Amino acid sequence: QVQLQESGPGLVKPSQTLSLTCTVSGGSMLTNDYYWNWIRQPPGKGLEWMGAIAYGGNTYYSPSLRSRTTISRYTSKNQFTLQLSSVTPEDTAVYYCARGVIISWSMDYWGKGTLVTVSP
Repeated sequence: QVQLQESGPGLVKPSQTLSLTCTVSGGSMLTNDYYWNWIRQPPGKGLEWMGAIAYGGNTYYSPSLRSRTTISRYTSKNQFTLQLSSVTPEDTAVYYCARGVIISWSMDYWGKGTLVTVSP
């Protein structure tokens, strides 16, 4: 059973960089059947796809967040990370990592999510 778990600080100050890690267990990231995503949900709003990293290491970002977002992977640890720079209170959200299935372009496994609050 594949499991994903987000981890990182729950509070970040404005203008700083938000950094989160997703640890994947029960399956390897080293397969070209899947891609690895970050999604967020601000309070009272819908889900927003932020970006993804594919098997070959290629990254894809939401146009609205591209300038502030970096997704990386650490295959030896079966982890991938999210960095979001220059955060504001509008970046307060529950952040999720999820596995995407290339053949169906759907996400089949999600982490439970972690709340990150941006506040002085």
